[in-house]
Amino acid sequence: MKKINLIRVAKKSADIQISELKKIKKIFNKSFLKAVETIISCKGKVITAGIGKSGLIARKVSATLSSVGISSFYLNPGEANHGDLGQIDKRDVLLVFSYSGNTSEINNMLKYANRFNIPIIGVASKKNSILLNASNIKILLPKVTEADPTNMVPTSSTSITLLFGDCLAVALMNKIKFSKDKFKIFHPGGNIGNSLMTVKDIMISGNKLPLASSNCKIQKAIKIINQKNLGIVIFVKNKIIKGVMTDGDARRGLKFFSADTKVEKFMTKNPFVVDENTSASKALAIMNEKKITSLIVHASHNKKKVIGLVHIHSLLKFGIK
Repeated sequence: MKKINLIRVAKKSADIQISELKKIKKIFNKSFLKAVETIISCKGKVITAGIGKSGLIARKVSATLSSVGISSFYLNPGEANHGDLGQIDKRDVLLVFSYSGNTSEINNMLKYANRFNIPIIGVASKKNSILLNASNIKILLPKVTEADPTNMVPTSSTSITLLFGDCLAVALMNKIKFSKDKFKIFHPGGNIGNSLMTVKDIMISGNKLPLASSNCKIQKAIKIINQKNLGIVIFVKNKIIKGVMTDGDARRGLKFFSADTKVEKFMTKNPFVVDENTSASKALAIMNEKKITSLIVHASHNKKKVIGLVHIHSLLKFGIK
């Protein structure tokens, strides 16, 4: 029996799908733009639906929309037939996926939406299918060659449907001027949330800042270090950074100066500072490189104006790596 080269089989499958996915450009037309505008103007929620693999894609598209601030949830058409149609409100928009467009389980959902004039965006590959006939906005997916040996198992068809969902989401993101700051609001956890976190999000500020006048005496500086319990004091003049002193600096200074000596004589001038919009991970990298435990945070519009302090303990507490 001839041995099958599975690597070659996998590469052929990938080549077929890559080639078929290029057909997606055919659907970027007036219907696509109308779908974007309908979702943007939706006063309720975007309810995605589908059965089987189309259902899995609908779940993913709903999750993506929610993560960028477009309120959405997935509704199983089978469950909807047993009372869950009540979850659909007249202010909502239905986004229904079915590659064939003739999945029987979606029929009652479509009739319900048509009865109460709830907009339907139908995504299918058959022009005269049940889904597209019932839809206000018809997204006609191109017919594709499946990437399996039988040309029957959903492979290219699921890939191109998912690609449509992602392209729709990206178009919506541009329409609502989505940004990293907004994404951070909806996705505060995990590695992505951590990578988007800035020092402004976790810095110590306000009354918790260990601030002192640059003209103060060493005795006053030590008192502030002990009170704030951060191991450092920042010396300012009219909120402008003049220098810093750590608890170690203070102890060493007392060996050579009296407690009444002004800090100007031995404070560290030109300390390390970072912009308030610096990523938290970059701040940690700077601390590791410079072998320090704190960084002064300056206002983005004024490099000499102190607005906060980021401590290595805060970075570690938030799981920054």
